[in-house]
Amino acid sequence: MRIILPSVALALLAGTAHAGDQPLYKPAPDWVQPVPALDIKTVTADDPIFLRVDQQQRLQGDEVWAYADMMLNISSPEVLTQAGTLQFPWEPTGGDLIVHSVEILRGGETIDVLKAGQKFTVLRREQMLERAQMNGLLTATMAVEGLRVGDVLRVVVSTVRRDPALGGRLQTIAPLVAAPAPVKYAHLRVIWPEALKMNFKAQYLPDTFVPVSHGGFREIGVNMPLPEPADMPGDAPLRFRPLPVFEATTFANWEEVSRTMAPLYQTDGAIAPDGPIAAEVAKIAAASSDPRTRAAMALQLVQEQVRYLYRGMDGGNYVPQTPAQTWTLRYGDCKAKTLLLTAMLRALGIEAEPALVNATLGDNVPNRIPAPAAFDHVIVRATIGGQVLWLDGTQLGSRQADLDDVPPFHNALPLRPAGAGLEKMPLRANSRPDASVDVELDGRAGVNLPAPFTLRAELRGASAMTLRLSNQMGKEKAADMADLTVGQYVANAQVSERNVRYDEASGTTILTASGIASPGWSKEDGRYRLDLDTAVNSVEFAPDRSKPEWAAIPVSSGDPGSTRIRTRIRLPGGGAGFVLEGDQTLPASLAGAALSRNVQLAGEWVTVEDRATTGVREIAPADIPAVRAQVDAAKLRLLKLDAPENTPPYWKLIAPARAGKLLDPVLAVYAKRIAAKPNEVEGYSARASFLEGIYDRKAALVDIDKVIALAPTADNYLWRARVRIALGDDVKALEDMKKARTLEPGSATALDGYARLRADHGGADEALALVAERLKTAGKDKNDLLMLQSSLLGDAGKTTEAVAAIDGAIKATPGNPSLLNQRCWIKGTLNVALDTALKDCTKAIELSDSSASILDSRGLVYFRLGRMDDALADFDAALDQVPGMAASLFMRGVVKTKSGVPDAADDLAAARMISPRIDEDYAKYGIKP
Repeated sequence: MRIILPSVALALLAGTAHAGDQPLYKPAPDWVQPVPALDIKTVTADDPIFLRVDQQQRLQGDEVWAYADMMLNISSPEVLTQAGTLQFPWEPTGGDLIVHSVEILRGGETIDVLKAGQKFTVLRREQMLERAQMNGLLTATMAVEGLRVGDVLRVVVSTVRRDPALGGRLQTIAPLVAAPAPVKYAHLRVIWPEALKMNFKAQYLPDTFVPVSHGGFREIGVNMPLPEPADMPGDAPLRFRPLPVFEATTFANWEEVSRTMAPLYQTDGAIAPDGPIAAEVAKIAAASSDPRTRAAMALQLVQEQVRYLYRGMDGGNYVPQTPAQTWTLRYGDCKAKTLLLTAMLRALGIEAEPALVNATLGDNVPNRIPAPAAFDHVIVRATIGGQVLWLDGTQLGSRQADLDDVPPFHNALPLRPAGAGLEKMPLRANSRPDASVDVELDGRAGVNLPAPFTLRAELRGASAMTLRLSNQMGKEKAADMADLTVGQYVANAQVSERNVRYDEASGTTILTASGIASPGWSKEDGRYRLDLDTAVNSVEFAPDRSKPEWAAIPVSSGDPGSTRIRTRIRLPGGGAGFVLEGDQTLPASLAGAALSRNVQLAGEWVTVEDRATTGVREIAPADIPAVRAQVDAAKLRLLKLDAPENTPPYWKLIAPARAGKLLDPVLAVYAKRIAAKPNEVEGYSARASFLEGIYDRKAALVDIDKVIALAPTADNYLWRARVRIALGDDVKALEDMKKARTLEPGSATALDGYARLRADHGGADEALALVAERLKTAGKDKNDLLMLQSSLLGDAGKTTEAVAAIDGAIKATPGNPSLLNQRCWIKGTLNVALDTALKDCTKAIELSDSSASILDSRGLVYFRLGRMDDALADFDAALDQVPGMAASLFMRGVVKTKSGVPDAADDLAAARMISPRIDEDYAKYGIKP
């Protein structure tokens, strides 16, 4: 938690204007009313941090005087650290920052910090330049001397605000404090002369207040904290979310706001006839007589030739700098850009006017009282051929195709000398998507094998700007951002090449990339399937309208956004036998999202183009049940590509793929990635994983050697040990395991591998001693260690001890499917207590979400019992879940051999390819084909 100032009090000061560049030190004004006294002696560390937040405001003449009395409970060293330094930011024009008192209250003692000689220091710096804001703020800061834990710090300050841009009218916003805010007592008092017509409102409270008269003033008082606001569903539109503020103003209506602000955007004489802006206007006029083309050219010029920089000084809060200043400086905020664009459009014969909007709370604006403070942004409302266009000069990349797009601000207030009311801004899909992506994958090597891919993405908006700017932050940062973007559209992507550039003609950031992807085939109901959906999968619709007070609240369809994703996949075998299932067309609208789909399966290519637009529609409460049913039904009909029914498992694809050089394109991508970054581990690691996955372990070992040279970690040594064991080099594998254990002595994985290998080479006693020693201090690894211990005991022929070890573990944690499976396996391999072994495996299957390994164990037990049909059924079931499980392939081959099934040799060959030493493993149990 960071405490610069109590948040409610800081809000009083934010965005205000002040006349001097130094704070004033004066007593509190006489119109301030005292608040109930606080007995400091009763304050404890359990009390809230904010003991008092008293706000009092006076609106009179042309000024708003805001007074704040704050008491902080310095209850801990953390609070002392944060609250012990006071900071008050302000803009040094048009008003004053007045410090009334700073006191330390300690028991019955009051220490006057100001009287003791401490004053605020003024820091002159721009704190918001990193956000493209030059607000002219100064900061008055004080590190309160002598403050201790247990003290109460009291700070009393005022601001006086005058804003000539309001034409003598007044406005103020005061924050309201509601539970569970850490505030013990809070109060708001607002007063104004009885003769002054004041409008006021607080969305958190009833719409009407009853002001009281006192000494020629009207006044409203609010005691706080207010009750905790009512829960609101997270998908409710913003207009249903009350703002926690009290607003007051002398503006009578929106028309008066419009009339008052309109003169700030006068364009008569704003463009000098012989000046540089007039020259730009002339260029545009000469380029085209079409008003839409002219508008697009003017908008592009303002967006891209004038950088955005918020200016909030010298009356800049509402007053824009002149077009001449903006063009000379080549920077400006929304006000400056809007005035420049309005002037240029009018000079080009296009009807244009400024319009105030709220960029974040626009949907809530109609709920607020009419005042300029209801807005935080200004854009241009243009009209061409009777069509209203909403043009935002602060955006980037707008072109003629985008003129009809409507920013998601919901409501606008056009500024006209005669006045105007609020205007509803329509919600509709942009003409061009935020992301237009084309992905192509070469899947000819086979289902479940890696596929080279290429990607081209045209991006607009915030993501495009971030990606474009990353190019200026160094190669590594740019590559990371590009790869992150690729990962949004390509599953399991390993990027080898990427390029980011800005396309001037389209106003888009273009990302191109290539690499290797694993498309994500999965086996369902005995058939390989690939999810092709990029639209319905992203639709979430689970509105909660269970409370009666929520029944009339519509559902928002989310933040505005639009994507077009086109995926083309080149299929193996010329595409023969591949079929589509699921929805090949989509409803025009689903849960408020606008959708469209185009699918083609022709020859060796499948192509899917999905477009989805969110944030432009709401779901009426009465439609929620039907929409929920529609979404649920669509989720059950996701578009998928089904591979041929006779598609062989992964391990059967490797040999023909290697023989047909279908893996050469994949290896070429890996080689290119390594060549680009020869001293980085990721390229070698990725290729080694791929080579190991296609059972070319000798080639993988070369890359793993390079990986270890660059990153000698315990995991990498264990990786090399695993590959060396498969290649029959146990001596060097043991050396690697020793190095891994040296690097990570506490690694259970390293102990497991080392102990098993030592036991296989006459070191069973040493292995068991190591495990026994580790069990003395075992924590979360205890069950794994007990399973290792039982395996080692079983392999050593110590049947009773092996079963007893796992019995103890199950007694301590009954119902653990892994432990039950281990006991079933131990009994099966040792060929003992087979009846109870079956019970263990069956129970484990019932308790487990993933049963392949347990089915394999039970198949072994059935084999021991001579129940070959049952054994074969379990091995088949295990392989249906995990087609490449070497143990089940081997045992199925053994069963088939003994049963005289012709294809037994195929299973045995596959098992040996996947696990080259599997015959040795099962020979220990007395099992041979």
